[in-house]
Amino acid sequence: MSSKKRRPVRSLLVLLVAIVASIGALVAGHQTQGASYTPLLALDLEGGTQLILTPVSTAADDREVTEKDIAEAINIIRQRVDASGVAEAEITSLGTSNIVVALPGTPSQETLDLIRSSSQMDFRPVLQAGQAVTTADEQAMSSIGGQQQGEAAQSGEVVQSGEHAQSAEAAQSAGDAEPVTQAQSADAAQSEPQLVPLVASEEEAMQIADHNRDGKLSDAPEGPTTNNSDLKWITEQAIFDYLTLDCTSAEARTKRAVSDPAKPFVTCDSEGFTKFILGPVDVSGDKLSSAAAGLIYNNQGQPTGEWGVNLTFDSEGSALFAESSKRLYEFQEDQEGPRYGAGAARNHFASVLDGRVITAPAMNAIIPDGHAQISGNFTANSAAALANQLNFGSLPLNFEVQSEQQISATLGAEHLEKGIWAGLIGLLLVVLYMVWQYRGLSLLSATSLLVAGLLTYMVITLLSWLIGYRLSLSGVAGLIVSVGVTADSFIVYFERIRDEVRDGRPLTAAVSEGWERAKRTILISDAVNLVAAVVLYVLAVGGVQGFAFTLGVTTIVDLVVIFLFTHPMMELLVRIPFFGNGHKLSGLDPEHLGAKSGITYAGRGRVTVREPVRDAEGKRLSLAEQRRQERLAAESAVATVEEGEK
Repeated sequence: MSSKKRRPVRSLLVLLVAIVASIGALVAGHQTQGASYTPLLALDLEGGTQLILTPVSTAADDREVTEKDIAEAINIIRQRVDASGVAEAEITSLGTSNIVVALPGTPSQETLDLIRSSSQMDFRPVLQAGQAVTTADEQAMSSIGGQQQGEAAQSGEVVQSGEHAQSAEAAQSAGDAEPVTQAQSADAAQSEPQLVPLVASEEEAMQIADHNRDGKLSDAPEGPTTNNSDLKWITEQAIFDYLTLDCTSAEARTKRAVSDPAKPFVTCDSEGFTKFILGPVDVSGDKLSSAAAGLIYNNQGQPTGEWGVNLTFDSEGSALFAESSKRLYEFQEDQEGPRYGAGAARNHFASVLDGRVITAPAMNAIIPDGHAQISGNFTANSAAALANQLNFGSLPLNFEVQSEQQISATLGAEHLEKGIWAGLIGLLLVVLYMVWQYRGLSLLSATSLLVAGLLTYMVITLLSWLIGYRLSLSGVAGLIVSVGVTADSFIVYFERIRDEVRDGRPLTAAVSEGWERAKRTILISDAVNLVAAVVLYVLAVGGVQGFAFTLGVTTIVDLVVIFLFTHPMMELLVRIPFFGNGHKLSGLDPEHLGAKSGITYAGRGRVTVREPVRDAEGKRLSLAEQRRQERLAAESAVATVEEGEK
């Protein structure tokens, strides 16, 4: 078999391999990761979770909420949701200040936490840090401490430790004077070790914190401070708050702590395992240009296989961070005072989002250019989650969740069913038109539509699993429109072939020549559709984006089907006598098509071939060119007659 004859078979095999591979990937995903065999549905078809966010007025920022603030907050929240992989979410304003976030299906806890964490993000120096919880059983305590200390890996310019590392040494940073409550003693008798908070009573904390014994707690430093890492920032009030803070309480986990950027701040980490006394803000979150997860490379430029988070500050933030990193780096070898993780407590800086420390890495280099890297015990997912929190952490306002509830589908299964029926009816009408217009070729067009439908279903389902795409009713509308787009490609192709048949070419040559002419038209048409889909997706939001997305996907599927299935199958069909000899029911009958020259069906599988019409240079003329010459000749004859009459 020649290479030309094997070409359609190869194209069909490529398409078959792609379909089998996609089905295999979906089955493997279902078995290993619980991927669904059906596309995920959007909010309008499935329902989901709705959160209402309300601005919180603070003493530090008591101002009127403007429409610009709300618009900026909506934009940042939308970026957070998109970065988390949730598609078809609805984020709108409610009234003059509230924000409504509606997420389809059952969103993950990480996504909900990302939405709830909506206050201003800041970078503060760590003054003191220690464990917020312990166990009554000393052996369990040692085991936990040793395990967590091992997680505090150090590498790169900045070391990730605050999110994962709560070492046994961290307990010392709280001071030996930190009392053990009666609840801890009671837990010690239990066979199963239980985590209990390291919390002092208010009376005990008052005795420890009130240095001058005046019976009052001062929130001002005891003397002038030299920088934000000065231990004088550990005021009496900060010590009292530190000792009485219960990081395991519901209030500590849910209440948004409001802090003054010019004063020290006492808080917990996001897991509730560690307490912090933090200095005033070194760099505000709005000075962070970007945060991105990526692999860590060694000095030779080779990937180490470890994940980290790359930070980039703007020009003002770079200067502030350079000053902060220089100061913190000087504490790297400081052995005095409380220690945290694998370095001195004051060697760490904390990223504070929504009043909680989301990460507190150590500073092991001076960062003069505003480009830093947080490394540690990261996975690809945890690095991406931290990057999203840092990247979209700064909002113009503080928000609290006013309500959180499950909502039903706004349109529901009935509308989805109607949309599917509309698509099936449209498909049936297209097939009936093909049967009426193209006879036997309708079999090829119907099969191509089925292949396109299968590919589209697999692509949408795989995208639902891999990137969280959800199909909305507007997306269904895009799928219905795609039926017409795909059918249009078939019509262009078939008409080009029939034009060549009318021109007198044999069917094999007509298919080849018709494809060369048709594919340019198909490529241009689909390119226009694809550009329109991209523009709609970029400029629009909400339902229009869903329509644009499915329109773009189906346009690409149309190209795949026409190039890898329809044309190769057409090349194979013309080798069958029913199509190759131009049977009157094949849709390629030259006599039925009105061919005036070239091939004529003579019955019993026989054809007669006339010499093709050529121009003065010997070039074969197509039927359209022949008709143009005939029209010009007729016009010339009429003009000659009129001239003679004059």
